[in-house]
Amino acid sequence: MAENNLLNQISTIDTSSLVDRVEMQLLEIFINKGLKTGDTIPKELELASAMGVSRTVIRESLTRLKAMGLVDSIKHKGTVLTSPNLAQILQKSMIPKVLDDETLRNIFEIRLILEIGMADSIFQHITDDDIAELENIVNSEPESTGNVLFDIEHEIQFHGKLYEITRNNTLKNFQTILLPVFNFAYDSGLINKPIKKKKHVSHKELVQILKNGSAKKFREGMRKHLENHFNRLYE
Repeated sequence: MAENNLLNQISTIDTSSLVDRVEMQLLEIFINKGLKTGDTIPKELELASAMGVSRTVIRESLTRLKAMGLVDSIKHKGTVLTSPNLAQILQKSMIPKVLDDETLRNIFEIRLILEIGMADSIFQHITDDDIAELENIVNSEPESTGNVLFDIEHEIQFHGKLYEITRNNTLKNFQTILLPVFNFAYDSGLINKPIKKKKHVSHKELVQILKNGSAKKFREGMRKHLENHFNRLYE
């Protein structure tokens, strides 16, 4: 009876710090040994014995690495190193309704900066077919949006195509992740405030720059195209 009472008073030991250390040491081992994507790592029991910790600690550490996309279990092969899907990892935490206003505004700003900065990549990869598709998109748009926010449907079509033209899959995936936050910024009224400057470069004018201009001209045009958005953020 006395023994049971004693056991009831003993609290479990927090091993989280140990798991943290094992996780970091495993990463160091993988790097120092020059392991590459697809290489098999030792089994849990082997790692536990070599590192002097329990199999439970090893399993939890590997579970964390798996959640980060750094390792994966392959049937008939075991646990292997993998190249993490950055977009997939970010997507798990990119939930607009649980992000604070400052973070939402920062993410909104990141997308604006990206769209100005990808001019060189666009000019490097754009084709006549891309131009034709962009022209079809802009031909269905109204001539002017005046003092209102850009029509979200047209924004998605046009800017989504620009990301596609870069032929950069990571950038395209990142744009997909940012899109819900971008939409939330519109819908929530976070950036919906009066602005002084109404004039902006239209999608149609941007297409003309893509046809006859340069990456530098496109960067300048995109900055003016997004001018109203920047004003909403900074004024």
